[in-house]
Amino acid sequence: MAKQGKSKQKKMNARVDFTPMVDMIMLLVTFFMLCTSLLKPQTMEITMPSDKQDIKDEQRNQAKASEAVTVLIAGNDRLFYFEGKPEEAAQKLVETKYGKDGLRAFLLQKNAKAQVEINKLKREFETRDINEESKKEYAKRLSDIKGAKGTPTVIIKAADDANFDNMIKVLDEMNICGIGKYVIDNFTDVDKALLTPKGVTFAQ
Repeated sequence: MAKQGKSKQKKMNARVDFTPMVDMIMLLVTFFMLCTSLLKPQTMEITMPSDKQDIKDEQRNQAKASEAVTVLIAGNDRLFYFEGKPEEAAQKLVETKYGKDGLRAFLLQKNAKAQVEINKLKREFETRDINEESKKEYAKRLSDIKGAKGTPTVIIKAADDANFDNMIKVLDEMNICGIGKYVIDNFTDVDKALLTPKGVTFAQ
């Protein structure tokens, strides 16, 4: 009887070569570096009041009050605004709505003079060559128009129960209406008292 020999199985080591992956990763990194544009930080330009010595404080306050518009964002998508001084807000408070037939219509009417100048500026630059110099000139002249004397200064205040989308909508209106001077301020107890007679309730 023939002697059976032991069968030997050859063991093979399974190994994945990741060397080509290095080249692929470097290609991807290079691709994203070349195709991704770095975001430039955007800042809000603020037009400061005049510091001329021949202008009295009373005149400054009158000019500021005549240009001031305060927007109050409440919960349940309710929106209010008033013009002038806060102590006169109870008599001038108006409830409005979001969109072109509400706050936008009021701001466009309030900023009508600047809108005319902005449209003229846009038409002028439509016929000009676009380059870095023309872009800088356009931005400078646009900023001067938005921050000119007599343009409204909008103070935006949001209640605690106002949602983020409401704030974004109001900020969009600032851009659409060409408002160059606006600021986000704290919603105070005085603002709450002002809206309470209008049936607005606030989260505790």
